[in-house]
Amino acid sequence: MNVLSIPTWMVHVSSVIEWTVAILLVWTYAQVSDKLYWRSLSWGMLPALISAMCACTWHFFDNAPSLDWLVTLQASLTVIGNCTLCLASWWIFRSSSDVKETDN
Repeated sequence: MNVLSIPTWMVHVSSVIEWTVAILLVWTYAQVSDKLYWRSLSWGMLPALISAMCACTWHFFDNAPSLDWLVTLQASLTVIGNCTLCLASWWIFRSSSDVKETDN
């Protein structure tokens, strides 16, 4: 009854893969552009990635009641991830503003 359909699994798994690739691309951009403050975004994306992995794990085990704690962990990591993404965005904005001021 709780088993996900194949298309739903495809969406779940591809989202985790895409998020992982996005983290790696942002990290690579930071290195190539020499704007190392962009690494904060990669770090800020990690809680959301772990949150998605919790959801996939819970579904993989057919939403087992013994793993209900994963749902709580997933929700908590979503909130933490939203906060870390907000902080990373602020850090990038602040750091890029500092760079512009020193260029003038």
